Amino acid sequence: MSAVQKPQIDTTKPSIARVYDAFVGGKDNFEVDREVLRQIQQIAPEAIHVGRQCRAWLIRVVRFLAGHAGIDQFLDLGSGLPTAENTHQAAQRVNHEANVVYVDNDPSVAAHGRALLEENEYTHFVVGDLRNPAEILQDPIVTRNLDLTRPVALIQCNTLHHVTDDEDPVGIMQEYVEALAPGSYIAISHLHNPADGSRRAKLAEESQQKFNSMMGTCYYRTRSQITELFCGTEFVEPGLTYLFDWWPDGPLLQPPADGEYNLLGGVARKP
Repeated sequence: MSAVQKPQIDTTKPSIARVYDAFVGGKDNFEVDREVLRQIQQIAPEAIHVGRQCRAWLIRVVRFLAGHAGIDQFLDLGSGLPTAENTHQAAQRVNHEANVVYVDNDPSVAAHGRALLEENEYTHFVVGDLRNPAEILQDPIVTRNLDLTRPVALIQCNTLHHVTDDEDPVGIMQEYVEALAPGSYIAISHLHNPADGSRRAKLAEESQQKFNSMMGTCYYRTRSQITELFCGTEFVEPGLTYLFDWWPDGPLLQPPADGEYNLLGGVARKP
């Protein structure tokens, strides 16, 4: 995007990035986005808590990758709007020279997020569509700031459930994984439907229908379908699990709500 181009923000339709911003208690959203949240809360009152749990999972993942795994390069796809803590802040708290490249094609992110996400020389932003791996990986901002011959952490936090089956999310991930150097990591969180006739399966079906009626794209997938997105890479313990079970910062003080079981996340390493 050139300096003279301005992204067109449509405030009459909900935006995926702005809806997630509403879910985590952000301020960069409009009434149309908050209405999506209210509709979801009618069937899942815990929606805001689940949204914040997604962000907490991401921060735990980034701390692990920048710390124990020793990763100093991050490619955060579909990064969304900046919140209280972001990938670059978590990574650079461990390694202040960790390079982070954010990618998003949402006009709201391009308009409101770019300045905040480029707050230091190691943090960068690309306007791009994660569904086009070749374009993303060849973008000059990516090639200038990430050395793809060395290990990279590729993050898909709550993004791939907005990619339709016809758009081939497994094929998209395969292209990314093939481009990564050995020793790289991928982190994915994804909406989950246990598809077992349970109360949680029904909640997944109702939520998917509600999201799609208001936003157009949202697909809850089964555990096996989500596992395929990791393209044969090697899971870090505890594998693909509920977000609240992925190396929590402390004990669970109350039982998880049904909505918290409708998300799975995992981190895996490319051998």
